[in-house]
Amino acid sequence: MCSQLCPDALWVLMLLCIPAAHAAKCPQQCVCDQIQLTVTCVNKNLTQVPLTVDEITVKLDLRGNDIQELPTGAFKHTPYLKHLSLQRCNIRRVKEGAFRGLGRLVFLNLANNNIDILYQESLDGLSSLKQLMIDRNRVEEIQPGAFSQLGFLNLLSLTHNQLVYIPNMAFQGLQNIKWLRLSHNSLNYLDTEALAGLFTLTRLSLDHNELQFFPSETMTRLPEVTRLDLSYNPMTYVGEDVVSMAKLTHLFMDHMSLQDMDNTAVSKCPNLIHLDISYNQLRVVQPLSEGNPKLARLNPAGNPVYCNCYLRPLREWSIRNKLKLLGTCGGPAHLSGENLEAVYPSDLHCQSQEAMLKAEFEEATRVTTPPTQEPANKVKCPANCVCEAETHHSSCENRAHTKVSRGFSPNTRLLDLRGNHFHYIPSNSFPGVAQVVSLHLQRCKIVEVEGGAFSGMKGLIYLYLSENDLSSLSPDAFKGLPQLTYLHLEKNRFTGFPKGAFKLVPSLLALHLENNSIPKLEPDMLSEAEGLRALYLTGNAIEHVSPRALDHAGDLDTLHLGGNKLKEVPTEALSKAGNLRDLRLSGNSIRWVGPNAFRPLERSLKELYLDNMGLETMSQNSLAGLGAALRSLFLEGNQLEEVPNLQPLTSLEVINLADNPLMCDCPLLPLRMWIEKVNLKVRATCANPPELRGRRVKDVHVFRACPGGESLPSPPTVTPKPAKAPKATKPKPMHLNGIRQVKMLKVKSKLRKGSNTKPAAAKKTRERRSTA
Repeated sequence: MCSQLCPDALWVLMLLCIPAAHAAKCPQQCVCDQIQLTVTCVNKNLTQVPLTVDEITVKLDLRGNDIQELPTGAFKHTPYLKHLSLQRCNIRRVKEGAFRGLGRLVFLNLANNNIDILYQESLDGLSSLKQLMIDRNRVEEIQPGAFSQLGFLNLLSLTHNQLVYIPNMAFQGLQNIKWLRLSHNSLNYLDTEALAGLFTLTRLSLDHNELQFFPSETMTRLPEVTRLDLSYNPMTYVGEDVVSMAKLTHLFMDHMSLQDMDNTAVSKCPNLIHLDISYNQLRVVQPLSEGNPKLARLNPAGNPVYCNCYLRPLREWSIRNKLKLLGTCGGPAHLSGENLEAVYPSDLHCQSQEAMLKAEFEEATRVTTPPTQEPANKVKCPANCVCEAETHHSSCENRAHTKVSRGFSPNTRLLDLRGNHFHYIPSNSFPGVAQVVSLHLQRCKIVEVEGGAFSGMKGLIYLYLSENDLSSLSPDAFKGLPQLTYLHLEKNRFTGFPKGAFKLVPSLLALHLENNSIPKLEPDMLSEAEGLRALYLTGNAIEHVSPRALDHAGDLDTLHLGGNKLKEVPTEALSKAGNLRDLRLSGNSIRWVGPNAFRPLERSLKELYLDNMGLETMSQNSLAGLGAALRSLFLEGNQLEEVPNLQPLTSLEVINLADNPLMCDCPLLPLRMWIEKVNLKVRATCANPPELRGRRVKDVHVFRACPGGESLPSPPTVTPKPAKAPKATKPKPMHLNGIRQVKMLKVKSKLRKGSNTKPAAAKKTRERRSTA
């Protein structure tokens, strides 16, 4: 009878006769891929690292669980891990030795947790680690030696934390570091040796902090840095020879508070190519000294630069050195808006140079006359506070004060009062501190801010009122703050958008209202904040956005609406925000996105977040219009079986389709064709049919049987890599590969037999879904 069996059936019978190997372990709540050696346990409410993960696993994904503490030896049972994801796990503490035994790990992501201290031995055992992400935690302290075992680390990212100060030798041991990211913290001081020992560092990101002076001595310890980003720090002056970095090629000092910059400030940077000083308060930009022979681009855009006789030296210098000069004239009227490079030196003149010089000198003398200088070793300071004369910082943090202290030095630039018990901020609470740039009032149990509370603080740029008990604001709450640019009101008790409070802050650019209880966005809510660039409303209870909510949002650049209760994309409201570049709708309950949902943003939108929404269906034209503008698209963590047309998105740099139950059938052919054309890593895997579950869309062959899919290349033959098992008695179960090949042959046979009917069935499926 055996002689009558067909060859395929005989092969199946032979495979069934192979003794079954020891079954691989897989936690009950997780999805395990024995071919790729990966284990995925995303959003499973796990409270600890699962112990039943197979020992030979190389990639473990534990995102979105509730693992509040990583104990010592938490991963000792998975010594072959190379990739570990622990984002959004509510981790508060990483105990000493938590990662011991992970000597092969090269990538670790701890972002979006609640870690506040990096202990000395928390990261021990990660001797092969190359990338470490600790973004969006609450890190406020780095203990000495925390990174001493990470000798192969290339990238360390600590953005969006609460670092105020970096001590000496904080990053000791990072012998191969290339990029250090410290953006979006509260750094106001770096010790002289804070970055010592980073001899391989080439890129340093310090943007969005509170540095008020260029940390010259600290930066001279970085011999290899080529790119330095200091944007969005409240520096007012860059002095003579202050930047001394021999290999620096790109320096970013935009969106600061620069009022003056010495023409020799970067003279000790002989390799400087690009200098960005845009969006400051510079009235005159001088030609730089001859110490920058390679400078090719200078960007003074957004400064109040007049195209008159004062600009002539810069313009002549740029022509002589063939320098690209960006920006436009701020005046006079007949040259306003003209590109700087389009203006000839002969056009730059003043009606009466002597009179203008005299007038400007008198104005500068009147406005900037310094207060009486105190002795260098003595500074005024209220009782139970600490004040530093050299850094101009004063702090009464966590002193249980019930009233705002008075008597600070008039030279104070940073005033830190967080963690007290004020409850109420009365009018004129901060007399005599007109030079304060950054004021911290977080966690002070504040219920009310009286009108004129901050009167006289003419230089205030950053105001932190986060984590208080505010539910409303007086219309005059911010009276007397003409320079206020960044306002933090997150984690309060607002039940409505406080739209009447911003008429007296004309310079406001960024407003943080995350994690309040705002239920809806009403019409004209930004009518008194028309210059706002960034609005953060993540984690409220927003169910409805009025079509007219963003009527006055013409300058809005960033809008974060994630973690709310929206049921649909607020397309009509977005039509009034035509300059929006970053839109985040993550974590809302939006199940369907219709055609042209983002059409109003077709010229501006660059980053679009639609992840983790339970999204089930997107119209094929839901992304219509976005075209060449869109750079990043995040769709992971949804319920999509199909995806919209991605063909027009010709400039995408990042796309994430992971954790979607994609149906690898003919309706998904356009996605497969698109993947073939783009040079991107597209995280898209099949969930159905069952025999293709877990396979990358790019690697399955079923699409070649669809009409139009004949041109696709044949998928590569899958040859499983032998597992690097720790013991000879535990080899990779090779019989699984044979069974998998049998399944693939069956699928291929079915497709051949039904090639004429499959497209029709797919069409009916699409029609049924669209009707639903």
